Amino acid sequence: MTTIVPTSEEDPALSVVRFVAELSWADAGPEVAEGHVSRLLVEAQECLIQERWLDLASLILASADIIFSKASEKDLECIYTVICHLVKKPESLDQVHEIAELIATKVTQQPNDKPGLRLKILFNLYNLLENPYSQFFVYMKALNLAISGKVTEHAVPSFKKMDDFLSEWNLGTKDKRDLFLTVANVLKDSKSSTKESFDYLIKYLETFSGADALALAEAKEEAVRAVVEFVKSPDMFQGDLLDIPAIAQLEKDSTYAPVYQLLDIVLTKRLNAYLDFQTSNSDLLNSHGLVHEDCVSKMRLISLVDLSTNESDQISYSLIKETLQIEDSEVEPWVVKAITAKLLDCRIDQINQVVIVNRCSKRVFGLHEWQSLRSKLTAWRGNMANVMSTIQANKIVDDGTQAVQGLTIR
Repeated sequence: MTTIVPTSEEDPALSVVRFVAELSWADAGPEVAEGHVSRLLVEAQECLIQERWLDLASLILASADIIFSKASEKDLECIYTVICHLVKKPESLDQVHEIAELIATKVTQQPNDKPGLRLKILFNLYNLLENPYSQFFVYMKALNLAISGKVTEHAVPSFKKMDDFLSEWNLGTKDKRDLFLTVANVLKDSKSSTKESFDYLIKYLETFSGADALALAEAKEEAVRAVVEFVKSPDMFQGDLLDIPAIAQLEKDSTYAPVYQLLDIVLTKRLNAYLDFQTSNSDLLNSHGLVHEDCVSKMRLISLVDLSTNESDQISYSLIKETLQIEDSEVEPWVVKAITAKLLDCRIDQINQVVIVNRCSKRVFGLHEWQSLRSKLTAWRGNMANVMSTIQANKIVDDGTQAVQGLTIR
């Protein structure tokens, strides 16, 4: 963050007014410029004396906006540092917010003109604010500027502090929705952040849990987007998406019911179900940018996991071949792909032509899976109790034996 260091007795704000006024009127000639510069300095002086900080900010911003495209970035950074520091002048939080809102709104009006600098100005402004409401307002302005100006890479590092932000800002439901969706859109532009973008999109959709049908309808488009992104992703195979109300509403929607059906297939069914769906819904897949071959590859991996979940611990090559609809020579490569994707923990028995499964991932983790986990934990707890009882019993026997041996020695 830039720090103001006074180098003369003149107030920094007046120095900035003089500089931007002279630069903005330079093309008009000295005689014309002098009158306008003097007038602006008088107005600025009155604002300082009367402590009209909002008017002073507006006065400087008007001229600063004119010279933004022709001034150097170093000069602009100094100018806006002085402007942003005006938020430290009022004692009223409402007045502080008015100034912050004015600055942020003005800075974001031309997002394609030096967007990186504009974003830096907004983050500097954010760091000067103490009111959570004003901080959130400026932060959202910064994120939207990053998207419009295509400088999202400069905003992404701030997401590491998101948990702290949420704790400090104490946002309501609507503001959380705006934040999560905007963050998802920022991350969407980064190929390396696809999973993070999807996670924030899901957080957005989860804010509609318990909402009425009218509110849920607001999330319909983003629910479709979440389904498409999940199906399209080559490395996302698990999720309790079917239980999210914003997504579940698609099941009975006249337009988007097939999208829900596709998600249901990916999360609960096998390749043959997808192929049947694709036959009658190829236009739908194309309209959402879903490539059939990629979907088939994903469904083969998913089907292999499903075999591991629902069949015995040993899966024959012939069953894999039949389920995945592949050749004999492709069985082992597909098993290796599942292992690489960390979907399966298994051994390949080439002699007996079987795959021995030690562990596999669950596509969904619903009530049935929780009940199964509870049973396993209960059994594990019982086994541990038996082990502890055995150890304790052996300890008593050992102690008794040692005592008897001690008496015998005497």
